[in-house]
Amino acid sequence: MASDYDEVRPELKESQESSLEALRTENTPDARSVVKELDEADTVDGVDLPGDFIGEELIVEVVPQKKDEFVCSSCFLVHHRSQLAKEKDGHVYCIECEG
Repeated sequence: MASDYDEVRPELKESQESSLEALRTENTPDARSVVKELDEADTVDGVDLPGDFIGEELIVEVVPQKKDEFVCSSCFLVHHRSQLAKEKDGHVYCIECEG
């Protein structure tokens, strides 16, 4: 006798139907109440954010480009001259972008 292995087994089908009915009868919130709860959670009134970043200055050291480095015209990363793959119309490209 041939068996259809894609068909859902009867005991599994009954458990799926009963769990579906249980989900339908549960007291689930409606969409409006969920949106209202999310909107209330988004407000920042009375919440202290970690750290005090107001008035802080970020100090970043800028290192000038060296003579043996170039900036790829495609990915805009600084590479060593050994990574130079192509130079065309004043634009230079690295091995990763050209390859």
